[in-house]
Parts: sequence; C-alpha cells; structure tokens
Amino acid sequence: MKKSILTLLLLTCSASALAAPQVITVSRLDVGKDKWAFNREEVMLTCRPGHALFAINPSTLVQYPLNDAAQQQVASGENSGQPISVIQIDDPAKPGEKMSLAPYIERAEKLC
Repeated sequence: MKKSILTLLLLTCSASALAAPQVITVSRLDVGKDKWAFNREEVMLTCRPGHALFAINPSTLVQYPLNDAAQQQVASGENSGQPISVIQIDDPAKPGEKMSLAPYIERAEKLC
C-alpha cells in the first residue's frame, strides 16, 4: 500500500514538472553587446501554452510578449505583461528603430 501511494505521488510530481513551462536566462555576454536588445543585463525567456513567447525581467518578474500569441494572451488577460518596448533599446546603427528581437524569439521557440 505504501509503495502504491509513493508511486502515485512520484508520478503526480513528475507530470506537473513536465507540464511547467521551461525558462532559460540569457545575458548580454551570451548574445554579444552588438546584438543585445534590452536595457537589462539579462532576461529570462519562456514559451507558454499556445506558443506564446515571453521575455521576463528577472528582478521584477514582469513579462514582456515577444510574439503575437503572447500579445493576444496579455490583451485577453490570460497572462499579465507590459509591452516589450519598455525594455527594448534603440538600434544605434538604425536611428528610429529598435534592436532586433529575432535572436531571442528563436531561442524562446526552442523551449516550446
């Protein structure tokens, strides 16, 4: 009986661990100063259900949507977040434009 309960408990814990969204941390050193797109030294990237990609400020845990699916989830109230432009920096090579988010979107998609 004890073995059955223990096995059931372990299976439940394993299932919830597999269902949890993966999170990775990337820093300015990982990407390179010339490609870094944020006013933070590091951000966390995650993929939520529905292929919603978010950047997360590790010090405040505020989420910033990286794709349309994430923006729709924030707009509908399914997830909380602020516009990515809050932490995205201007591209010094292209006045009036923001730095590309492509490298971060690619990394976050690998988590889905």
